[in-house]
Amino acid sequence: MLAIIGGTGMTQLACLEISHRKIMRTPYGEPSGPLTFGKIGDNKVVFLARHGYGHTIPPHEVNYRANLWALHSLNLSRVIAVASVGGIRADFTPGTAAIPDQIIDYTYGRKYTYYEGIAKPVTHIDFTEPYCQIMRKCLLDAAEWANEKVIDGGVYGTTQGPRLETAAEINRLERDGVDMVGMTGMPEAALAKELGLCYASIAVVANYAAGREASAHVIKLEDAHAVLEKAMVSVRNILERVVGLNGN
Repeated sequence: MLAIIGGTGMTQLACLEISHRKIMRTPYGEPSGPLTFGKIGDNKVVFLARHGYGHTIPPHEVNYRANLWALHSLNLSRVIAVASVGGIRADFTPGTAAIPDQIIDYTYGRKYTYYEGIAKPVTHIDFTEPYCQIMRKCLLDAAEWANEKVIDGGVYGTTQGPRLETAAEINRLERDGVDMVGMTGMPEAALAKELGLCYASIAVVANYAAGREASAHVIKLEDAHAVLEKAMVSVRNILERVVGLNGN
């Protein structure tokens, strides 16, 4: 069974034939909402809205540990995360989708690990490649199969939120090598790695980042929402194909 975590612009999965929902409890508190079970085609899928089904949980208050733990407790191994981002690199234009291959973390104060407390041993995970290469390839193959254009690779810079960045901060991120900026990439990817989940992401560019192109002086959120609504059609096409590639 494949798990899909939906971000801004995807609080529900229209192509999912829902069978039931389940409220989960974890040692780390409650997930963002009930897990939604169903099928896409003949393949079983579980869906979770990262920000809650009413989009009420801001990025810095998402219980990432509970979300990933709840999915892991289902004995599944594959997770696809959908996230909206701002485009920094020139070809990351609004409406573009990318399958990132690296992360730089600028967040603070979030619960980053399951390995904490006096009863837990000091544990270091290898995070050289933050995303599962098998799942990344599946997403790229699914996009090709669906005839949907995506960018292969890119550095996702995760900022704290919930505010958007200043133009100067985006300049700094660009100097650091960041291609796209979002608020939910971490610690989600690291927690998935700790649990041994094959985790990859589809990042959808909602707007130019602050100080860039149409966002040179202000980011018009209503325009970003319109872009996301349209782009999510392509994302759903990719998800339908990737579920078929993975099977049950």
